[in-house]
Amino acid sequence: MKAAVLREFGQPLELEDVPDPSPGPDEVVIKVKACGIDGTDVKLLEGFGYRPELPFITGHEPAGVVQELGEAVTEVQRGDRVVVYNFTTCGVCELCRANRANLCPNMTAVLGVRNRPGGHAELLVVPSRQLVTIPDQIPWTDAAVLGDAGITAFHAIDRAQLKLGETILIVGVGGVGSYAVQFAKLAGARVITVDVTEEKVQRSLLLGADKAINATQVDVVDQVREFTDNWGVDCAIDIVGTQSTIGTGVDSLRNGGRIVIVGYTPEEYPVSGKRMAQNELQLIGSRCGRQQDLIDVVRLVAQGRTQSIVTDLLPLGRINEALDLLRAGKVLGRVVLQTE
Repeated sequence: MKAAVLREFGQPLELEDVPDPSPGPDEVVIKVKACGIDGTDVKLLEGFGYRPELPFITGHEPAGVVQELGEAVTEVQRGDRVVVYNFTTCGVCELCRANRANLCPNMTAVLGVRNRPGGHAELLVVPSRQLVTIPDQIPWTDAAVLGDAGITAFHAIDRAQLKLGETILIVGVGGVGSYAVQFAKLAGARVITVDVTEEKVQRSLLLGADKAINATQVDVVDQVREFTDNWGVDCAIDIVGTQSTIGTGVDSLRNGGRIVIVGYTPEEYPVSGKRMAQNELQLIGSRCGRQQDLIDVVRLVAQGRTQSIVTDLLPLGRINEALDLLRAGKVLGRVVLQTE
């Protein structure tokens, strides 16, 4: 099969012929139809965050058809359309049993990121228990991005405990942010978006944002205060994760407000204990999501309650071009690679 292989950090991926994978007793082989690509892949190639043992096949947003079953598999059948939950967890620890498997301390693999080859290939092997079936009305390209962008945005809104009528600031409206805007609106919130690209700012309005701010043109906090009658937002979600963006989110909060951190970079944000305590601010982390979040996202998309976030399509053979587009900030929503 063809696969995009990471052989050296800091270098382009190599499109190679590699042996077809075979399933273990509880695994399946998936014929990949589409696989997303995002900032996590860029970080991975640079050796930041996760550093898999090389050579390694990337790709953590695949969707495809079940092609071959391990002898013990009963959850799915050949021909099923599926997306993949990324985390291979123990399933028995306290966190797994409390529906917080995304925090499992015994996690053995993250698809396309650590210890399990990913979906930037024609074929993929995963444990059958990590599969979520998808209906025919969801196109392959839209299905693929649900495994990361969709689930991450949905989980972040859930972590925010967003309530009907609240106002939320979403910092960064690329792939994850595009879904976060839509899920926040479905939750009944007023949505303010901020980005540094005018095209993304304008696109967020088409996705339902009530106000969109270009951070390169105006003071974001002033604009937020004006829109909220100097009150501030109930919640901010930061999908960028720089010192500057986290600061903007915190400065935009009302007293008693909360900020959810989704994105991350090597930068750190100095927190004022006095300010956090006296204003009773909440700092909340959000890591990808749970398998139930993915199931819920698939249901929402199948019901036609969201718009597609896919803005760029390329064949697998042009994966390095897709990465260059990401690095240059030229992808408005999500770029997806197709294997056929």
